[in-house]
Amino acid sequence: MSDASNDELREVYGTLTDDDGDASAREARNGLRHMVSLSVQKVADGLIDPKLVLAWLMNVLGAPAYLVGFLVPIREAGALLPQILLAGPTEALRHRKWVWVAGCAVQGVGALGIALSALMLDGAAAGVAICLSLAVLACARAACSVSYKDILGKTVPKTRRGAVKGVAGSASSAAVLVFALLLISGLLQEKGPLVVAILIASALWFLASAVFATLEEKPSEPGEGRGLDLSPLREDAQFRRFIAARGALTATALAPPYLVILSGGDSALQRLGALLLASAAAAFVSSYIWGRLSDRSSRKVLMLSGLSGGIAMAVAALAGAMGWTDGVVIAPLILFVMQIAYQGVREGRGTYLVDMAPADKRSTYAALANTSIGVLLLVAGAFGGALSAGGAVWALAGFAVLSCVGALIAVGLNEVEVSEGRD
Repeated sequence: MSDASNDELREVYGTLTDDDGDASAREARNGLRHMVSLSVQKVADGLIDPKLVLAWLMNVLGAPAYLVGFLVPIREAGALLPQILLAGPTEALRHRKWVWVAGCAVQGVGALGIALSALMLDGAAAGVAICLSLAVLACARAACSVSYKDILGKTVPKTRRGAVKGVAGSASSAAVLVFALLLISGLLQEKGPLVVAILIASALWFLASAVFATLEEKPSEPGEGRGLDLSPLREDAQFRRFIAARGALTATALAPPYLVILSGGDSALQRLGALLLASAAAAFVSSYIWGRLSDRSSRKVLMLSGLSGGIAMAVAALAGAMGWTDGVVIAPLILFVMQIAYQGVREGRGTYLVDMAPADKRSTYAALANTSIGVLLLVAGAFGGALSAGGAVWALAGFAVLSCVGALIAVGLNEVEVSEGRD
């Protein structure tokens, strides 16, 4: 690549990351490839959201309700629990980007399977086929997740990693925002347009895989390739505290549907469409800001987002108890704030983990953290489900307490954002 082209890339990258012009051309190229790949992948995620798109599609196809109920657990647990088994094989590779490339491509295959199932099957058969395809997609996502933090740590230095992810979050949310508006407007009430959206998601995953394959990753010294390494949990007290904080902060991910229940609406599609709209809008306005703040102190981002999420959930519980959530203003505003807090937790936890983990054990730390969170998500979900027996207000109140507890745990974390050498 010519010097002029490199200078242009550095200028664009510098504008997006506020790097003061000290990034190398190699870092600029890699950083922009990260941004494009992550943006495209996040758009695909939004187009195939199990909470909205797949649930509605399976209802249209006549799948049993119990299969519809499996969608979110399959997606969340499938993306987290396998990671501990994938960390060792990933660290045994000299170039870890190929794990992410393969995982992204397989997600494209999984999405294609979902679309074909919707076109060719109906009833229980369609439900089973979609669930199986989603399981393939989720496990492939686990491979991407366990490898990504290590790759990001190798190719983008501290103080700019949050910006890279934040740009991707804001850019992709604009596309998802348009999709959510179409859903709410009623223009996508037939099966055909949603199948097309899923096919587009499949193509986007293949595109993300192709872009990421061009990443200039320096070779690593292969690890021993052990499938299970629990030593960080035993030896690193800060890591245990981080997992505890992140586990409590799962409340920011689990609480919004309960507000949607309180807000009412003419149909489940409209309520979930509002959730997707709020999430996309919140990501659009906050992801980049949270990313930049994470580069300064991801610990403080976790504290602030946990506290603000807890306050928003408490307000939601109060508004629900008073019957104020039936209108068209209060519930969407509260939901918007809750989703901003959720975006802060996402940006803060990812940046903190990359910056705290030893360079040669990032995959192991990521796998242990994500597998632990997969279990804690199930526990927190059961906690919310038990409280919801008394109504959605009780679930929101419980999650408000849990989110504030997460913020308090984060107070005891060390600051990990310091400058490091550029490549």
